[in-house]
Amino acid sequence: MRGDEKKALFAAESRNGVPLYLPFAGLEGIIAGFTTRHGGCSEGPYATLNLGLHVGDEPRRVLANRATLGETLGYDPEKAVCAAQVHGTRVAVVGKKEAGNGAMAVDDALPGIDGLVTTAPGLPLLAFFADCVPLFLYDPVRRAAALIHAGWRGTAGHIAETAVKVMKEECGCRPEDLWAVIGPSIGPCCYRVGNETAARFGEGPLPYLVPADGGTWRLDLWEANRRHLLAAGLAEGRIAVAGLCTACHHETLFSYRAGRGTTGRMAGLVMLEG
Repeated sequence: MRGDEKKALFAAESRNGVPLYLPFAGLEGIIAGFTTRHGGCSEGPYATLNLGLHVGDEPRRVLANRATLGETLGYDPEKAVCAAQVHGTRVAVVGKKEAGNGAMAVDDALPGIDGLVTTAPGLPLLAFFADCVPLFLYDPVRRAAALIHAGWRGTAGHIAETAVKVMKEECGCRPEDLWAVIGPSIGPCCYRVGNETAARFGEGPLPYLVPADGGTWRLDLWEANRRHLLAAGLAEGRIAVAGLCTACHHETLFSYRAGRGTTGRMAGLVMLEG
């Protein structure tokens, strides 16, 4: 993908003092965003725009941050749909009846789900990240969108392909019509895994799994998910990889590894216009 094409699918912008990355920036019919750690009111290891209610931050600050994001991107934060992410491979289609689940409290987030798909205009899908891979999918033909949380377990379980299958079977999407953005996450520069984790991906070395020193492996979750999207039928020119490592850029992005387990969460959002 050429640089101008990548920019059209993934751009950076600051709105009302809130720095954002914008997946699908050059496409019409969808609102999508991915936050940094700046522009909010949280403090300490959660400073400042922590969007996760489940990480130990003061709930009132998190809800204020979610309100800020809603105002910035133009959606009602109380209507967002959030899942109780478990690093799995389950993908659910949601509609207006799920609006508000997980938006204001963790207790009513959709349980055991790591991928959300919708065809409902005006329904915000929200997911949370601090090293795991955010996958954004959009079909402008069938008017469908998806937001996927792909940790190493989800990636090993081919959650990207599952999401495309769900969009195809339940929303009538054709894989060749889909656009995809692989957002910021921990990169192969910083992500080393042991033999047990590596074995979940197959017998290495692989294009996204190469030997490193100390008996470890460098795991490229970006490339693994890109290849899974290609295997699901997406065109190579319709997949953009942000290429931003959260651990390398922990001054700007929350990183679970860089924060030694105590940190905030960025949010990814997609919402169909209309």
